[in-house]
Amino acid sequence: MTTTTTGPIAYVEGLAKHYGSMGHPPYQWTINTDAPWTSLTRPLSQCRVTMLTSGGISLCNMPAFDPMARNDHRLDAIPVTAGSTDFQIHDSYYDHRDADQDINCQFPIDRLRELASSGEIGSLAPRFWSGFMGRIYNRSKVLTESGPAFADELKRDGVDLLIAVPA
Repeated sequence: MTTTTTGPIAYVEGLAKHYGSMGHPPYQWTINTDAPWTSLTRPLSQCRVTMLTSGGISLCNMPAFDPMARNDHRLDAIPVTAGSTDFQIHDSYYDHRDADQDINCQFPIDRLRELASSGEIGSLAPRFWSGFMGRIYNRSKVLTESGPAFADELKRDGVDLLIAVPA
């Protein structure tokens, strides 16, 4: 059977309908008209890299994320030395069965270590990050508090490149 698409997928409208049926208020999408592009100032092989996931991933020895949370600005620092089997996932908004078996599907910790080891990237920051677990409706808090505080932590770690891994 062949399916023909007559136009673009109405992604935003589909999400609004889906989450509205679950009782969520209409989402106020952020439209950035002045977000500057910042190019790397040196080759990737000389950059310090970290990552952030919003997939409800925490270390097993940390409190689990609330899988139904809204406006959760929690941000966990994860030591770069954490083992790839030391994680738990608590998020009800995506199918994480594969990531439950191999965390690298959603939080590619081992892949980044391999890239650092091979010299593809310069080094890994001392911390990876998990937080900002979806369904954040109070965007102003991200822009004025949580985001700048996170940026300060990235500066403290000397990060050149942040890889964002949304769920």
